[in-house]
Amino acid sequence: MTVGALHGRALAQAAACAGILFLSAATSMAGEADVEAVDIRPEAGGTYRFDVTVAHGDEGWDHYADRWEVLDEDGTVLATRVLAHPHVDEQPFTRSLSGVAVPEGVTHVVVRVRDSVHGHGGGEVRLALPDR
Repeated sequence: MTVGALHGRALAQAAACAGILFLSAATSMAGEADVEAVDIRPEAGGTYRFDVTVAHGDEGWDHYADRWEVLDEDGTVLATRVLAHPHVDEQPFTRSLSGVAVPEGVTHVVVRVRDSVHGHGGGEVRLALPDR
């Protein structure tokens, strides 16, 4: 085999491998879920209402944003909003949770979202609590 033929064969093999890698990546395009926005409002009784906007390329039941959480700055989960189904045709989407109790002395919270494939790891939001 000539050097040119070997080079051509190597390029063809590389292209075939790249195609396989591309197809593999295409099967899970959604990536991690991100928190895009958070609105916090004090409620009666010292609790808070959280309106959280989530962005994720939900693909169906096998890969979707399945919950978001409110944490204190030490990482303790204060509240969880379960997302009961995929939002394939509704992106980004906003869901609310009322009655979130935040312990005295906590001044900031972190809101993170999780998806059914990657878990946590996308964009989080850290923000100050409004006055009660």
